Amino acid sequence: MNIGLVIVNYNDSDNTIKLIKSVSAFKVIKSIVVVDNNSYTSELNKLKKLKEKKLTIIENDNNYGYAYALNIGAKYINETIQDALICLSNTDIHVANEKVLISMANNIKNDVVCVMPKVKENNSFKYGWKLTSALSDLKANIPLINRLFRKNIIDYPEEYFKDNREVDVIYGCFFMIKGSTLEEIGYFDDKTFLYFEEYILARKLKSRNLKSIVDTSVFVEHIHNAVIGNNISIRNKYKIYKKSQLYYEKKYNKANIFEMTIFRLFYLINLIPYEIKNILKK
Repeated sequence: MNIGLVIVNYNDSDNTIKLIKSVSAFKVIKSIVVVDNNSYTSELNKLKKLKEKKLTIIENDNNYGYAYALNIGAKYINETIQDALICLSNTDIHVANEKVLISMANNIKNDVVCVMPKVKENNSFKYGWKLTSALSDLKANIPLINRLFRKNIIDYPEEYFKDNREVDVIYGCFFMIKGSTLEEIGYFDDKTFLYFEEYILARKLKSRNLKSIVDTSVFVEHIHNAVIGNNISIRNKYKIYKKSQLYYEKKYNKANIFEMTIFRLFYLINLIPYEIKNILKK
């Protein structure tokens, strides 16, 4: 069992260091790769002070986005570890023990190539969700009323997860995937700067009849205190999110011209409150 861990760091060294220290003793982890997206020198220097044999720090000369950095880390692991299982993690994740990774890895066989654990957030568990058509996604993005039926469109019922279950889209904050599969599908699409990596991964796997599951016997905790949330304003995060969504809907969800026009219209309408708040702050 050869597991490589990839962490993308952007001015969040404290969380990254905490995660590295908590998992470095896990025997199944053969390599820990931190891809730094051009953090401040002070943040990067914190990482460089770590004395950990398994650790490799790769410095990007610019912030080219999350998917781009994931690809750098994943390719490094595939080049240095034979038959690797690649675990991709946010910085603000707590893994209680090595059994979590062992259990996840044991599920990767035959056509199951991607596994996530249950993810604990604010005393409740998060799982994967459904892939939907462009038309269903439009319904889930209708301004003002989208929340009324968004949950029914994309979420599986809670009772679905009594045992290990297949899902269309895994929750991307922490998951494991077969390294050879990532190489086969061309890794992540780095045309997105942030967001929708999971959706695109799901489409790539589905096109090859490969499966993702939730290992309901184990969980990790998503602490939700990553510094990236403070580095980008809510308005700009919304813009980045929607840019990635428009790219996904057109290229991977095959939205037609009419659907793309409506997506853009909904985007502009939903942007209005953010723009008003931005004006009032000035």
